[in-house]
Parts: sequence; C-alpha cells; structure tokens
Amino acid sequence: MTTPPARRITAGMVLALGCLTAAALPTATAQGAPRLPLNAAKDNGRGCVMVWFDLGETLVHTAEDGSIRYMPGADKHLRALRARHIPVGLITNVPSSWGNTDAERAAELKKVIDKDWKDPRPFAWSDFGDRILTPRTEAERKPAPVLYERARATTPGCRLVYQAETNDEIQASSSLGYFSYLVGRPHWPAFMPVPLIAALEHLPRRS
Repeated sequence: MTTPPARRITAGMVLALGCLTAAALPTATAQGAPRLPLNAAKDNGRGCVMVWFDLGETLVHTAEDGSIRYMPGADKHLRALRARHIPVGLITNVPSSWGNTDAERAAELKKVIDKDWKDPRPFAWSDFGDRILTPRTEAERKPAPVLYERARATTPGCRLVYQAETNDEIQASSSLGYFSYLVGRPHWPAFMPVPLIAALEHLPRRS
C-alpha cells in the first residue's frame, strides 16, 4: 500500500513549514507544560495538534544485554514538544493479557521498562499521562487500525501526528488521516521537526 500523497511528509514541507513557524510562532520555555486531557481539543479558533508515538525502537531502544535507553534524540524531541505545550501519547503493542484496561496494561508496561532502564535520564512517563493506548485483544495489535481509531476519537478536530520505525505502521496510520513520520532514516531528522508539528496547529480545524 502506498502512503497517500496528501499525508506524506516531504523534505519540501519540512523546509517550508519550518521557515513559516520560525517566523510566526513564539518559542515557549516552560518545562512543566500543561497537558491536554485525553479527550480535549483546544478551543482557540483554529486547529490543534497532538503527537502519538510508537514506543520500542522509536522512543526507546532495547540493547542486546536487555538494558533499555532512549533512542538518540528522543529525550530532546520530547522536551521540545513539552516546551511548545504539544500533548503526546503512546500507541504501543503490549500483550492484551497484561490487564483489562489501558491503565492496567500501561502500569505493567511501566514496570517492564523501568526494571531494565539504564539511561541516566528517566523516561518521561509524566508527559504521556493517561494517553497510553494498548491492544484490548491480540487482534487489535498494530498495524490493525483499531488503536489509531481510538486515538483519533480522543481528540476530535485535532491534526494528529504518528511517529514510528516501521513502514506498515506508518502506512496504517497515514491511511487514517495521520501525518505520519518514519523515524530512523539516514539523512533525515531523527524525528519530525517540532516547528513542522507546531505549524499543523495553524491549519483549519477538522469537523
């Protein structure tokens, strides 16, 4: 399946929107930026934007010895989104047997990650709040569309970004209207540039 051209992030878009936001958007400095509630969209007369991530090999890397650390640039990217007050969430595959609710499965996920975490910087769980969506059944595992649809339903009217390291997830999210970015490509930014993400907020709100 080919990524729809309207959703593909190109180098030209990065440059054009990056220049636009560098001139138009103020740079926030707050480190404790308030997060949007799970089902909220900004009521500011224009659109809003939210960034969803895969977790493994997108934000965190598991080494051969089993230790877990941030992927290169991940901590910096999250801090930059936090400074812009752009809310973030996780859409990640975990065993459905880990709990009966997203909250229960997320709690187990945190235990698994924290147990083998070796990065000197703690993982930014607080940035994600209750915005951690996981499969309720094995059939819901990505790249099935269910989790992307659930994420979209939590933020009506928002422009949604999804960042992951696998093409099948990028294609699945893109087909559902996400602005999708494949991380880890040579000669490309490690993550979608934050000025580009912020520029999406200035697009008209979706109905």
